[in-house]
Amino acid sequence: MTTNNSEPATKGGFLGRLRAKLNRPNSWLSYDLANVFRGRKIDAEILEELETRLLTADVGVDATQHILDSLKRRVARKELDDVEKLLAALRETLVEILTPCQKPLTIDAAHKPYVVLVVGVNGSGKTTSIGKLARRLVDRNLKVVLAAGDTFRAAAIEQLDIWATRTGADIVSQDAGADPGAVVFDALQTARNRNADVLLADTAGRLHSQAHLMEELKKVKRVLQRLDASAPHEVLLVLDATQGQNALLQAIQFNEAVGVTGLVLTKLDGTAKGGIVIAIARRLALPIRYIGIGEHADDFGEFDAKAFASALVDGVGT
Repeated sequence: MTTNNSEPATKGGFLGRLRAKLNRPNSWLSYDLANVFRGRKIDAEILEELETRLLTADVGVDATQHILDSLKRRVARKELDDVEKLLAALRETLVEILTPCQKPLTIDAAHKPYVVLVVGVNGSGKTTSIGKLARRLVDRNLKVVLAAGDTFRAAAIEQLDIWATRTGADIVSQDAGADPGAVVFDALQTARNRNADVLLADTAGRLHSQAHLMEELKKVKRVLQRLDASAPHEVLLVLDATQGQNALLQAIQFNEAVGVTGLVLTKLDGTAKGGIVIAIARRLALPIRYIGIGEHADDFGEFDAKAFASALVDGVGT
């Protein structure tokens, strides 16, 4: 039996903050586009300006070309004759690209514990995302165990321990420098013994270009499979949205190495380049489970394609 532990999108706080943070004065897309070209017919200058904004925003060449081709066809059919209609059509095109990626994380009760292996580079917000996810799962009355598998950083172990205290999750850890595979193996055994619903396993941050460290991730997967041949049931890659096109490269290479099944995109409050979400969706179509827009626990929510596209295009207060 599969239990969908996703929550309905709340149209208040989280989405309101998302819209505000993606449409600051230095934001990437439509902050002043309608005002600058208000009343103008769609022409080459307007389309060129939109192309520049898309590329500057890290939407990427492929996704930008796809978007512009779609809009130009509609302009040629005389369906779009002013900027307001152009932006509405842009929003529709973004929703088409993003909707296949709107797949909430579900916890399959047939796998107990349901094992989520969390991976990513240093500084992506990986450990913090684990803590925020743990809180959401505990709030749904699921028993959660955290595995402090990032043994290369003592601070990561301490940080996860703090989140365990805050959320009421259990934690399994060893001293800094311990074998990550041994920690995760011990954590899975503990989760089984305690009849836990979910095991969230942290891993050491590593550059996607460091082949030997990527091999260590594969080893952690193999260790899990000694106890549960189907584990991990989710490989969640945490990406820092401020990294732009480098985040896309990370997603490609982590996916090739360990088979990513879901994404968390963090720090969307700290960048004008929210367009990287579109680039990743267009290139990989991987499920985007969550997005992060701030440091607080509430600044972490499920990905909603329509809400995200609206936040990008419509501006603050619309």
